[in-house]
Amino acid sequence: MPENPLADLPPLTDEEREQLAATGRGTLVERMDIELLQASAERVVGRMPVLGNTQPYGLLHGGASVVLAETLGSIGSALHAGEGRIAVGLDINATHHRAARSGHVVGVATPLSLGRSVAAWEVVITDDEHRRVCTSRITCMLRDAPPGA
Repeated sequence: MPENPLADLPPLTDEEREQLAATGRGTLVERMDIELLQASAERVVGRMPVLGNTQPYGLLHGGASVVLAETLGSIGSALHAGEGRIAVGLDINATHHRAARSGHVVGVATPLSLGRSVAAWEVVITDDEHRRVCTSRITCMLRDAPPGA
């Protein structure tokens, strides 16, 4: 049986849960109903429902998987960059391995390289049975935040 990506998640405090939820309010994260479960510069985990994020055949839309991957990799990059800095996506790719038709998918982003100006992440997305649905790689440029940001 494949590994459960949620098995080793430490419980979040109410404050951490609210902080993570607040980062997505009014954004595509909220529209796609992405729930952030863990966020650090070493690992970012989120889940997203299949329902509402499908293409006309009832399968999880490949673009939805890419949105989940970019969200998780960008958050990790921003956390790595630190206060007063931002992460801007440079490149993303995705390989879709199998279809998801119901339930949720879980994305786990882990860093491949964390530098001062560039961060690269691998994001593995699995279904409710812990089968790999998609593998993505995202690269972000790290820069100083513009004034007022």
